[in-house]
Amino acid sequence: MAEIKNCPQCGDFFNYTGLREVCHKCAQNEEEMYQVVYKFLRKRENRAATMERIVEATGVNESLIHKWVRKGRLHPATFPNLGYPCDNCGHITNTGKLCSKCQDEIKSDLRTFEAAKEFRDNIAKGEKGTYLSDRNK
Repeated sequence: MAEIKNCPQCGDFFNYTGLREVCHKCAQNEEEMYQVVYKFLRKRENRAATMERIVEATGVNESLIHKWVRKGRLHPATFPNLGYPCDNCGHITNTGKLCSKCQDEIKSDLRTFEAAKEFRDNIAKGEKGTYLSDRNK
């Protein structure tokens, strides 16, 4: 079911159905900008352009290009210098929400947590039923 929202770009009301985050007018404007960027990147000499070069040549906002890469409209496999910021540290990545460094840190923290949990569980198991009594009394 659609709900009424304000467009974050122009402030107009629109029916939000979950398909796009902006109104129809702004979506058309974004699509036109996408075509400009894609046309620029299709040229062989521009395929390896940096983000700064793309922004400079097309005039399109960097955050909009990040959005297209994140959604899969511009593929880093085809355009190797494209990416988007990691949700944790801001370093440029090509896949997922986190860069490989942040993923490795989280994996390391999880391994440490699991090892500590296993250690605590082993200690708890060892304490059960190991009561000493002095039978000589």
